[in-house]
Amino acid sequence: MSTTKWVIDPTHSEIGFKVKHMMFTNVSGKFSKFDATIEAEDSNLENSKIEFTGAIDSITTGNADRDTHLLSADFFDATQFPEIKFSATSFTKINEGEYVLVGDLTLHGITKSVELAAEYGGLMKDPWGNTKMALELEGKINRKDWGLNWNSALETGGVLVSEEVRLNIELQFLQQ
Repeated sequence: MSTTKWVIDPTHSEIGFKVKHMMFTNVSGKFSKFDATIEAEDSNLENSKIEFTGAIDSITTGNADRDTHLLSADFFDATQFPEIKFSATSFTKINEGEYVLVGDLTLHGITKSVELAAEYGGLMKDPWGNTKMALELEGKINRKDWGLNWNSALETGGVLVSEEVRLNIELQFLQQ
């Protein structure tokens, strides 16, 4: 059976997240350096191998002081754990264009299984004749499951940073 390889198009992809700040607003961030591949048997994504890596030191939230704090030992400890990794264990079709992606997420030296909702956007030829594929992924994780425990109590009650992290990932792949 033939295998098709897809590589990420980083200029048309975004690995983003949101976290509640002070329990009532969101802070958004993203990783700007990452790589991902898909190896699929023909056009069947259900039997595909999906791999992702991202550079922790490429995290950006639009605030240099916050980004520096996120890279410190209080959060990601980028010096000791410079990479985030994901390796799919299953990609299951639910409905037309809707899948569930399950895989092992390694972050901060800890590997745990995560489940993401996946929307398959289809295939398209770009103006230069390249075949592209689009995927949109969404999910939630608890940062404490990966040892990201830092927080600060608020004077009014509650905490500064939510434990829940919402993932919003837009991916465009180029067929090889």
